[in-house]
Amino acid sequence: MKQIAILVASSGSNVELAKEFEQRLLDAGVNSHVLLLDDLNLPLYTAVLDKSNPSMPSFMDAAHLVESATGLIVCAPEYNGSMPPVLTNFIAWLSTRSDNFRQHFNGKPVALATHSGGGGHNLMTSMRIQFAHLGANVLGRVAVVNSKKPINHDTIEALIQGVLQ
Repeated sequence: MKQIAILVASSGSNVELAKEFEQRLLDAGVNSHVLLLDDLNLPLYTAVLDKSNPSMPSFMDAAHLVESATGLIVCAPEYNGSMPPVLTNFIAWLSTRSDNFRQHFNGKPVALATHSGGGGHNLMTSMRIQFAHLGANVLGRVAVVNSKKPINHDTIEALIQGVLQ
């Protein structure tokens, strides 16, 4: 059975975008879970902190969710022309918590989406590079929403179909 994890790297408009994906998946009879990365309150990853092996129960639940997902949708705003720190930090923790740093992403379809104040194109490039490096199959089509560009429901549907294949 398909299980889609929707990672949200902000507490703003990207949550609404994630809920749009979640509702469309629900309508299609597909299990999904929205994971609000801000709510994890992860400490900033450092090698020193990693060696101390901090207990992070909420992170372990999130890591299991990502690992067991058959596909991912990532909703994130553009921060200074790149990925938001909460997403980069989450990926850093995931990649250091197993023997294989690609374990959580390798071979999985990943859809990229943003509701951003700007164009979001640098973010898309940054996320595409990061997730491809981790072994994910990043979909070619992306969803970009901003104050001048509303949600394109055809794009949402195409991305959902992409992560379900």
